[in-house]
Amino acid sequence: LVYEQHGEATAVVQLKNLEVPKLGDSDVHVKMLAAPINPADINMIQGTYPLLPPLPAVGGNEGVGEVLEVGHRVTALKPGDWVIPADSGFGTWRTRGLFPEKMLLKVPSDIPMLCAATLSVNPCTAFRVLADFESLAPGDSIIQNAANSGVGQAVIQIARASSIKTINVVRDRPDLPKLVERLMALGADHVVTEEMLRKPEMKDIFKSIPRPRLALNCVGGKSTTEMLRHLQPKGTMVTYGGMAKQPVMVPVSAFIFRDVRLRGFWMTQWRKDHAQDQESVAAMMDALCQLIRRGQLTAPACTEVPLQDYRAALEASMKPFVSSKQILLL
Repeated sequence: LVYEQHGEATAVVQLKNLEVPKLGDSDVHVKMLAAPINPADINMIQGTYPLLPPLPAVGGNEGVGEVLEVGHRVTALKPGDWVIPADSGFGTWRTRGLFPEKMLLKVPSDIPMLCAATLSVNPCTAFRVLADFESLAPGDSIIQNAANSGVGQAVIQIARASSIKTINVVRDRPDLPKLVERLMALGADHVVTEEMLRKPEMKDIFKSIPRPRLALNCVGGKSTTEMLRHLQPKGTMVTYGGMAKQPVMVPVSAFIFRDVRLRGFWMTQWRKDHAQDQESVAAMMDALCQLIRRGQLTAPACTEVPLQDYRAALEASMKPFVSSKQILLL
């Protein structure tokens, strides 16, 4: 799926037949199996993302493929291995591709395909924001908005596996009870709407669990300000997305009297910073794969779409209130 100019995804993305280049010494020939459509993929096509591949470009930053053939200098991979992108700007929306070995990470092929296809962005983001900003112990709590997003669902499950309580904020919607039920089934402790954040009933939640030391923000605007109120003094809020396209507004009193910390996180930057630190990357991937094998981390709610129906998948991924991730089957 190629785009030659930036613009609305459904208008500029086209399905094209391309030749696979000749295999080089350090190259790996990969048959892609499945690739999701993430918000960052759409932003790249629109030209609004901070990282843009040169045009023409193949869409998609995440997915899983099977190694078909390797160049004679390739040591870590062999035919039959499953691989995922080591970095973004990869172009996963294709049936086959030739990639340098260093652009690929091997993943176990005994985990479900949809878990592998959605492993390198959202679960990694969830893992890092939970691990890198506050040292959380069993019984501690966190609060997050956009709790039904891919990252939100992964945060709930990873926190649950470590006995960390989660307060999960979602937008009010027609099928709210169904969504609440689904998040509770994943291991959410509390699910509240943005409106409930400013109601006195919030105090009841803190009778049974401590106030959160960590807030995870993917929305911005009013939702963030309200969430911040419930943070412990000296707590940290990490912003990793801005779905409302509104700034993060913080009352001065939160800084002065409660000494809250505001941080930002971008998975792409973390990968750049740790490019020479393969131990950290391997430890994270191993921890996530262990959770998947134990049934403690599942793929987000997914809708599987054949590659030729890509336009419908792109349209569906841009609709509001969609809790199901579109996955292209390749």
